[in-house]
Amino acid sequence: MKKMIFIIYTALFWSCNKELNKVNTPQNESKREIAVVEKPRIETDYKNYYNEAQQYCKKNNLNQTKFILIDLSIHSGLKRFFVYDFKKNAVVRSYMVSHGCGDNPWGSTASKDDAPISNEFDSHCSSLGKYVIEDRGVSQWGIKVNYILQGKEKSNSNAAKRAIVLHSWDAIPDNEVFPEGTAEGWGCPAVSNESMKEIDKLLKKNRKVLMWIIKT
Repeated sequence: MKKMIFIIYTALFWSCNKELNKVNTPQNESKREIAVVEKPRIETDYKNYYNEAQQYCKKNNLNQTKFILIDLSIHSGLKRFFVYDFKKNAVVRSYMVSHGCGDNPWGSTASKDDAPISNEFDSHCSSLGKYVIEDRGVSQWGIKVNYILQGKEKSNSNAAKRAIVLHSWDAIPDNEVFPEGTAEGWGCPAVSNESMKEIDKLLKKNRKVLMWIIKT
């Protein structure tokens, strides 16, 4: 009788152990890890923004070929700087871009999934709203090129006084790094050096381009 109980117990033990091993195999563990770090789905429909931007550009005599949309509601480890072509009715390029660090340390990624927003001096935050990309200048960062941003709304009216410009920064990656974040500066939309080379060519051909920073 004892021998029979021992045999049944042993059989149950090995059966359970086999099932546990099946769950915890490297293959299944790998699938679990992939599920954890999978990019979040972006459901935002920008159609209304594109339509409003086109009307705004016509009304204010701005460039009617291209415009730039930056969505700071997207995780900073993903591309969220979109170059939109009005004629093609499509996004033609997308890039990584930083946002302001706010009260967090400069260069950190502490607010990678929730960009702090402010128009106040010394807030070190990004400001939402429509900007007109103005003159090309010299930067101390990246490829040494920047573009002056003129804030056109109450939410970004201090942009010029805060020295908010479009520039490149060595700390910004070319490709997506999610779930990691992108280094945060003091409020300027900063892109990678390689990205800025492309954007610079675009802006030298297209004057008075609208840049619209949103957070949905």
